[in-house]
Amino acid sequence: MKKVLFICVHNSGRSVMAQAFANALGRDRVEAESAGLKPRPVLPTVVQAMREEGLDVSGHRPQSVFELYRQGRRYDVVITVCDDADEASCPIFPGIAVRGHWPFPDPSRASGSPDQQLAYVRTIRDAIKHKVLNWLASDTLSR
Repeated sequence: MKKVLFICVHNSGRSVMAQAFANALGRDRVEAESAGLKPRPVLPTVVQAMREEGLDVSGHRPQSVFELYRQGRRYDVVITVCDDADEASCPIFPGIAVRGHWPFPDPSRASGSPDQQLAYVRTIRDAIKHKVLNWLASDTLSR
C-alpha cells in the first residue's frame, strides 16, 4: 500500500478532493492524506460538489504540511495540486523520492452567483477525479 500526500496552499479544496478520490477509488492500493501551507476550513462548494460524487468531506480537518513533517510522517509519493500561478508558494515535503505536480485551478477563486461558483468547482472536481483515475491505472503510481 502506497502512502500518498496531496499538498496545496490551503488544504481547503484541491488536495481534499484528491485525497477523497484516491482513498475511495484506490482503497486497496493507496492510503492518502492531504495538507497545506496555510490550512483553512474546507470550502462549502467543495463539500457540496463532493457530496454529489457520494463522498463526504465535511468532517475534513485541514492539516499543516509543516506539522506533518514535524511529526515525522513518511510518504511514498507526494503530489502538489497547486495551479501553476501558485506553484512557487505551494509547499514541498522534504525527503520524498517520488514527487508529482498536478496543476488545478484554485476553487476559492470561484466568482459569480452560487450556481456559477458550484459549476466552477465541479469542473475542478471532475478534472481531479479524472487525474486520480488515470494515476491509479498507471503501472507505477508515481505520476
